Amino acid sequence: MIQLYNTLTNKKENFTPLNSGHITMYVCGPTVYNYIHIGNARSAIAFDTIRRYFEYRGFQVNYVSNFTDVDDKIIAASKKLKITPREVSDKYIKAFYEDTDALNIKRATLNPRVMDTMDDIIKFIQVLIVNGYAYESQGDVYYRARKFAKYGQLSGQSINELEQGASERLNDDEVQKKEDPLDFALWKAAKKGEIYWKSPWGSGRPGWHIECSVMATKFLGDTIDIHAGGQDLEFPHHENEIAQSEAKTGKKFANYWLHNGFVTIGEDEEKMSKSLGNFITVHEIVKEVSPQVLRFFMATTQYRRPIKYSKANLEDAAANLKKLQGAYDNAAYRLKDAEEMQNDNESNEYLIQQKIDFESAMDDDFNVQNAITVVYDLAKKLNVYSSEDRVIKSTLEEFMQILIKELNIFGIFLNVHKETDVDVKEVKELIEQRNAARRDHNFEKSDMIRDLLKGKGIILEDTAQGTRWKKDE
Repeated sequence: MIQLYNTLTNKKENFTPLNSGHITMYVCGPTVYNYIHIGNARSAIAFDTIRRYFEYRGFQVNYVSNFTDVDDKIIAASKKLKITPREVSDKYIKAFYEDTDALNIKRATLNPRVMDTMDDIIKFIQVLIVNGYAYESQGDVYYRARKFAKYGQLSGQSINELEQGASERLNDDEVQKKEDPLDFALWKAAKKGEIYWKSPWGSGRPGWHIECSVMATKFLGDTIDIHAGGQDLEFPHHENEIAQSEAKTGKKFANYWLHNGFVTIGEDEEKMSKSLGNFITVHEIVKEVSPQVLRFFMATTQYRRPIKYSKANLEDAAANLKKLQGAYDNAAYRLKDAEEMQNDNESNEYLIQQKIDFESAMDDDFNVQNAITVVYDLAKKLNVYSSEDRVIKSTLEEFMQILIKELNIFGIFLNVHKETDVDVKEVKELIEQRNAARRDHNFEKSDMIRDLLKGKGIILEDTAQGTRWKKDE
């Protein structure tokens, strides 16, 4: 039974989907006015890993993640770049896909955009007004937060605490427009020179929070299984989503709320964010660091924990990933002289227990740190088995298949070397010549052949079982 930590109840709960075998999952996506930074990538990687594990366990996941393409930052970028807001969004949506594809993040079932759901947003707000949860004021529309009895439940804050915080953030114009400092904008009246849409309340554009309520219920239903996003979205964004959605539908909005931890940077472990100016974009980092290394670094920390970004931690991830690839390569090499026999009982028993241990770790709120430890042990066992004098082909293949399958959950795809693009006969002949030279203590010729093969992109490794070779990736 999969257990997950539900932010709404502040405890681990057994996961039971609304419909057996099917999961509806909504993850808040980026505001597309710039390249995503690795804090954004952390959220996308964390929930992609969770999605992959659900699919590994046999669930069909309907995964929706929005693009916020109407926003103050997008409007500012459009003025700076002298292009339309849609052109700004198109540019950075394209960049988002390029970056997330490089990180092996599966594309969502659907990525809806605010501009394409404007009619639905306006209709949603109209229902809230009719139900008495919203009101128009000087071209703006606000939500009556205090009217929603459960307001503050997700973030664990009292009305008094929220009221004080809201009062501190208001300017004089907002004070005049709002009935209550807690109220938040559903619709904003158009300002001169800004993009706008016509509505019953005049020309304007939606507030930030309303879009996710509309998109989640439109594409996944009034009640969804899982709503996810970064910890910084708990309040006010997700709190407001619950208030809006449940006031409109009269139904529970999401059964489980998942929130990922921050990425921190520097000696003070400060949260990485665009507002603080301490961010590193994925677009830039993948020019210097393998996307697989960045993915592995982030995917192997439990999603609720913070991640400390540093060069040393990336180097550790690269070294561990190299060891896993090496274990696979060693096994692939031994397949060439493996025997056709049935698996031995000891290996069978180990692999059965390994699967149990791996799934037990992942079932415990997706504890990837414990799960990857189980994978490391698998690689270690595979290395030991590959070094034996006699190996069984089916045993090697099963070890390798499990290693590939479990690493795929982390979004890691091992290099499966194929020999079709090299002259295998020539390589083997040169290795035989080198081995003969070594037996004759002709090390000058031996080194010359090694260098010749290296020039052809072939790396040699001398082992107790003979000389292995592989392509230099």
